[in-house]
Amino acid sequence: MKSLLNLTLQTRKAFYHILKTTPREELLKIPKGYNNNIWWNIAHIVSTQQALVYGLSGLPIQISQELKDKFKKGTVPDGSATDEEIEDVKGLLFSTIEKTLEDLENGLFQNFNEYPTSAGITLTNLEDAISFNLFHEGLHLGTIFALQKAVKL
Repeated sequence: MKSLLNLTLQTRKAFYHILKTTPREELLKIPKGYNNNIWWNIAHIVSTQQALVYGLSGLPIQISQELKDKFKKGTVPDGSATDEEIEDVKGLLFSTIEKTLEDLENGLFQNFNEYPTSAGITLTNLEDAISFNLFHEGLHLGTIFALQKAVKL
């Protein structure tokens, strides 16, 4: 599982680079034919990792409940993002995974609530959740690449 989390840290570098280098108007723009934006996709992966790994394990999430609720599955962007929110998410991209690694090494993950995903995959344990999360983040990275092209049209 540590190797999966280390791989997740590597993919998070791509999300960080996008947040750091994309102008705010492009982060927030919802192109025609899309229902979300680059910003939402990045904040969403932070929220989802917490729900899958901590929530399904019955442990407290490591982000604010507001962030989790604002970017959870089924939500849509509200068209805004403060400088503080963007900076918070930049940090959370790494700190949440580093904390997961630490908590894994300290044996905090003892329970897991089985969960059937909308992708048709049932998560039965922590390793499933971490693996699925990496898959999920890859999907959203692909969506962001498409959004980057669409916002420039």
